[in-house]
Amino acid sequence: MSLSSVQLRVRGYHLDGYGHVNNARYLEFMEEGRWAFFDEHPSLMKELHDAGRAFVVVNLNIDYRAAAVQGDDLVIMTGIVEVGERSAICHHQIRRKDGQLVAKADLTFVLLDIRANKASPIEGHVRDTLASLTVEKSVFAD
Repeated sequence: MSLSSVQLRVRGYHLDGYGHVNNARYLEFMEEGRWAFFDEHPSLMKELHDAGRAFVVVNLNIDYRAAAVQGDDLVIMTGIVEVGERSAICHHQIRRKDGQLVAKADLTFVLLDIRANKASPIEGHVRDTLASLTVEKSVFAD
């Protein structure tokens, strides 16, 4: 099982005119979570790079549950919950340190063949590695 956890503090520049985190900033927080997740698996990233492949986001569904404000300490949890033939799903949850769910999202990504500029099948060692990292969505408390 592989979950990644990143902590960050909400700063003034994350806020919108209403004094809470701008919705676009949550996407950046989740991206930070994905970078941390893949940082924990450098051999996978090297294999993809050497093969001329990259993960590319193709869909994002996000549910905002509570506003985060300046000074909130957030925890971004990231894990892969599904691996298909041509795409995979990464789940994110953002919580305040007190456990309050702020946002959750399912992000679909494909494996891009950089030279051909098109999606390629998720197969071989990459598929095996991703499958070994997959977690049940139930490990994310709602």
